[in-house]
Amino acid sequence: MNGQKRADISPGKQVDIVLKKDQRSGNLTNGVVKDILTNSPSHPHGIKVRLEDGQVGRVKKVYE
Repeated sequence: MNGQKRADISPGKQVDIVLKKDQRSGNLTNGVVKDILTNSPSHPHGIKVRLEDGQVGRVKKVYE
């Protein structure tokens, strides 16, 4: 899953996100979702989440 639909993401899921500072390079950060920060049901650049380690970014990949 590509992380553009809020319904695909829930706290506790493992995801790859792109941090604000990595948007140009496209470097991905792996972690576990703590909070979902985007309220709308979808977002073209990925749903914004906070990981359990406190990092915030947009989801690029959701693991099953």
